[in-house]
Amino acid sequence: MRAIVRTPDGLSELLDTQPNLSLIYGSISELSDAELAAYVEGCGAVASCLGHRVSFRGMFGPPRRLVTDAVRRLCRAVRRHRPDRPVRFALMNTAGNRNRDLDEPLPFLHRLLERLLRGLLPPHADNVAAAEFLRTRIGRRDEYIEWVAVRPDALRDETAVSAYDVYPSPTRSALLDAGATSRINVAHFMARLLTEEALWNRWKGQMPVIYNRD
Repeated sequence: MRAIVRTPDGLSELLDTQPNLSLIYGSISELSDAELAAYVEGCGAVASCLGHRVSFRGMFGPPRRLVTDAVRRLCRAVRRHRPDRPVRFALMNTAGNRNRDLDEPLPFLHRLLERLLRGLLPPHADNVAAAEFLRTRIGRRDEYIEWVAVRPDALRDETAVSAYDVYPSPTRSALLDAGATSRINVAHFMARLLTEEALWNRWKGQMPVIYNRD
């Protein structure tokens, strides 16, 4: 397993003892196409949990298409190797984004607020564009890539995996009546997706929404 992280700050010391893990420090936006292609070579799966920093500069400064550009470049890197079987690509997205393949029953006010957020909040527009790239440009019949865009609701930190539920569409409005999803539960579900055949086949090409059960 190869993990690209911005900084070692905050990472568990346990990661240093894992013999099958290689940590690569740096910004994915600063890696060359050749470097990125080298990192994905031989990988059967890719997981992207990339997001904007929660600061004024991180929210409104460049790069405004951080996630979308990373997804596009990672897909291009995968295709460069023409793998024998499709590589699984799991993207952490947001419950505030609609799956336009489905008629999701969201209130009119939610849809209106979402349009405003896409225009006023660059990270939200970036998340929407990243999922749309997978949905429309990769699609469900790509020769080299299969994908799932996981949509958590309001993220929070927990120290252990807890019970959670997964749905094809939101069961509540992320903008008007948000639920909660712990980051560790998102990681648990994404790891299961990438390693369990039946679960991957259940959700590939879709945008499941994940909530903490409590």
